[in-house]
Amino acid sequence: MFLVKAFLVLLLFYVLAMSVLYFQQERMIFFPQRLPQHYSFAFGQEFQEVVVPAKDGVNLHGLLFTVAAPKGLVFYLHGNAGSVDSWGEIAATYTDLGYDLYILDYRGYGKSEGNISREKQLYEDVQAAYKHMLQSYAEDQMIIAGYSIGTGPAAMLAAANSPGQLILQAPYYSLADLMRKLYPFVPGFLLKYKFETFRFVEKTRAPIAIFHGRQDEVIYYGSSEKLQEHLKPKDKIILLEGQGHNGMNDNPRYKEELAQVLASP
Repeated sequence: MFLVKAFLVLLLFYVLAMSVLYFQQERMIFFPQRLPQHYSFAFGQEFQEVVVPAKDGVNLHGLLFTVAAPKGLVFYLHGNAGSVDSWGEIAATYTDLGYDLYILDYRGYGKSEGNISREKQLYEDVQAAYKHMLQSYAEDQMIIAGYSIGTGPAAMLAAANSPGQLILQAPYYSLADLMRKLYPFVPGFLLKYKFETFRFVEKTRAPIAIFHGRQDEVIYYGSSEKLQEHLKPKDKIILLEGQGHNGMNDNPRYKEELAQVLASP
């Protein structure tokens, strides 16, 4: 009888924990830094603020870093924490190579209004921002880049459009695959956010370059290796020795390899 009661208590605790996980997923996946609308950014290079209306009228905010006579635009979807106030510090990695850089803040991040509530909504938001930037840049000069949580939406965007290049930094195979690796006790059907990167890269016609740190402590680098079977023969996977999950844009080898990728025809 005691064992039965103990089992029932544990089962109840498990069900309650899974219920919290289901209804609080956004708080466990996204860690935004909110900024007041009057906030002033301070960067040591040219930039402008860009506001894009989403499908439902919510205003999405981003920063556009510019250079003279740009070769194209890097359309950048950042990780799950912070805002463009901190992510803007990566700008020189791309502008030093002669590219403009646009960094979008997802809804609820920085000065972007609203809150993320579903996967489709996030996809619609990044598509709206991409379409807006196409007013100023030729699509074959658009390079879509995503870091960490941003890699799923970046891959979706590349699959649904025709950019010149897709760059993924520390991607997951899918969010369900990552959850199985980190939290095997969590049933996959509870995930509202699938972020099935592998399905999107299969449909991407543009060249793909994947970068992953061998010492990534958040998204295991085997995620990128699993994506290999879904890539085209000329797509690349570059593993960076000594690189953890954060700070890849400052990695000297990443910068060297990135320059070669962008210089490739």
